[in-house]
Amino acid sequence: MGQYIGIGRKARRCYGFDEIALAPGRITVNPAEVDTTWKIDGEKFKVPILAAAMDGVVDVKFAIAMGKLGGIAVLNLEGVQTRYEDPDEVLDQLVKADPARATEIIQSIYTKPIKEKLIEKRIRQIKEAKVPAVVSAIPQRAEKFGKIAQDAGADIFVVQSTVSTVKHISKEYKALDIKKFCKSMKIPVIVGNCVSYEVALELMGTGASAILVGIGPGAACTTRGVLGIGIPQVTATIDCAAARDAFYKKTKRYIPIITDGGMRIGGDICKAFACGSDAVMVGSAFARAIEAPGRGYHWGMATPHANLPRGTRIHVGTTGTLEEILFGPARFDDGSQNLMGALETSMGSVGARDIKEFQKTEIIIAPSIQTEGKIFQRVQRVGMGK
Repeated sequence: MGQYIGIGRKARRCYGFDEIALAPGRITVNPAEVDTTWKIDGEKFKVPILAAAMDGVVDVKFAIAMGKLGGIAVLNLEGVQTRYEDPDEVLDQLVKADPARATEIIQSIYTKPIKEKLIEKRIRQIKEAKVPAVVSAIPQRAEKFGKIAQDAGADIFVVQSTVSTVKHISKEYKALDIKKFCKSMKIPVIVGNCVSYEVALELMGTGASAILVGIGPGAACTTRGVLGIGIPQVTATIDCAAARDAFYKKTKRYIPIITDGGMRIGGDICKAFACGSDAVMVGSAFARAIEAPGRGYHWGMATPHANLPRGTRIHVGTTGTLEEILFGPARFDDGSQNLMGALETSMGSVGARDIKEFQKTEIIIAPSIQTEGKIFQRVQRVGMGK
């Protein structure tokens, strides 16, 4: 498999969202009658689009708003919300920073210690609104923060790092035993991120309730540039979906996969589901919401790294309410709003009545899909030309 790129070295061709398209079906379905729900550990959610655990996207207010709309927003337990009693003052400083000094300021802001009492406080604030409280931490802090979060009433815990594997080697610190951790937790645990069949299969074997798929595709992430690693999301999703299906065939346990990052607009989200995803996680699309704490700015989770930042701060603007971004009515012509409407319409157009049927959609390689016949849009910078 693959082609030679030099003497004795082969490389596999992989694909991203802009290189494929979905073929219409032989039948069509009324978009108002399709089922977009997804499940994790038997819990059903109406909106299969999760808001990423990024400080410019999710705070307590955003998590509550997302929950009331039927979705999930993940709160980062290592961000400004758990370091500062009043994070608004810090966020103001961060978004007003000169671009040349933005990374330096972000790094300094994240040197303040995380307060365990704030972890408990933020989770309880979300739960008081009677919506799901979903939180995340890196593997090195998962055991400690997982117990705190669980005791505070969290509904789902996410263990998230740039690259997650079952076998992690370190002499400097004790690696997290993911299998032991998942077994010890009384709430569902989502683990990520990965991009390959083998790793996804191993992570599913730990007892994780869902797997995050994606390394470096996010709008504010620079991992692919800094480290040179990553696999385009179409190929990564298809490979991990194959692992999910193989794992189910062997164990009869269905572990959802969540494509995380790289989706700017409704079309990208639809393609992720057609490639096999059960749900998707996005950041930049929600960073544009009025409710987002970033005030129109968005920055990567790894930006605060003291020695090797792998994220940047970008300006995405504020375009509308969270409800408009999820359900419309869309006020823009570029696919960045009414994401659920786009999903439902795409499902109807290919004849899929639910997500499982949508995962069987015919996919074609179509690198011209973004440009064919769109010269006026590109010249005038409207619609698909933005």
